Amino acid sequence: MANRYTFTLLTLMVVVVLLLSACGTALPTEKSVPATGAADTPVPMPMTAEPASPAPTDIPAGIVDQLILATTTSTDDSGLLDYILPDFETVCGCDVNVIAVGSGQALQLGMDGNADVLLVHSPAGEKDFMDNGHGTRREDVMYNDFVILGPADDPAGIASAANAAEAFQMIAAAEETFISRGDDSGTHAKEKSIWAAAEIDSWGDWYISAGQGMGEVLTMADELQAYTLSDRATYLARTMEGLYLNVLVQGDPILFNPYGVIVVNPAKNPDIKAELANQFIDWLISVPVQEKIGQFGVAEFGQALFTPDSAPWRAR
Repeated sequence: MANRYTFTLLTLMVVVVLLLSACGTALPTEKSVPATGAADTPVPMPMTAEPASPAPTDIPAGIVDQLILATTTSTDDSGLLDYILPDFETVCGCDVNVIAVGSGQALQLGMDGNADVLLVHSPAGEKDFMDNGHGTRREDVMYNDFVILGPADDPAGIASAANAAEAFQMIAAAEETFISRGDDSGTHAKEKSIWAAAEIDSWGDWYISAGQGMGEVLTMADELQAYTLSDRATYLARTMEGLYLNVLVQGDPILFNPYGVIVVNPAKNPDIKAELANQFIDWLISVPVQEKIGQFGVAEFGQALFTPDSAPWRAR
């Protein structure tokens, strides 16, 4: 009896195994792999993939070329650079890093190889810069003029002066406060040339050398109701902010104020981007950009703050 029961149990077990095999039933696992084809298609074993290497690039992601522009404070304070530079950055796909200082300091940055291109208004300084091989290219860009400013009551009476030199003589004689840039800028160089024309070479406590940019000097002169020399563009731009100084002397040929742009000699520094600097100059002196410069300020002041003067503009 026991042997027959054992035999029958074994027989039933064999039959169950055969039936399960015939039906293709699989024992459950922790993760079921869905069928992707025929039952006899082998499931590939997972492989450990090596991390992908980043695609090689010349410039890291998010970094663009930079052009270092050293320029006078007047082009910055007047708002001109904010008006035109975004267009160039779009054209070149680069950033323009502006260093706004006096023209003398801008020229020094070029001599030291710490700028790619200069936009300044110091004709004598620019000539010396080029004559000594510090630059490889210079182009005329634009001009405006200087004006002598003072309080409305004009205590030195300079509004009656025949020219700028006579106005300076009257300020010195009256010992009325005069605020000088005192920073070796193009404006400071022009001021010194007017004092020389006035044959004045000594000053008293009435003469304040600020060592500051044009915007700061205008603020000081306004607060002290003093006299000063300014480029017209910065003066007009600051009147929008509540400046109360008056133009008392203008129109003298000595007050002419031309601007030039210079490529710094790349021999001074291997990082100087001479090609990009030349691209900037080509763009700046082109007729469309010159036309835009000639429109700057017209809507706000009824006059342009700068007059275009590049060779392509003159030849159009």
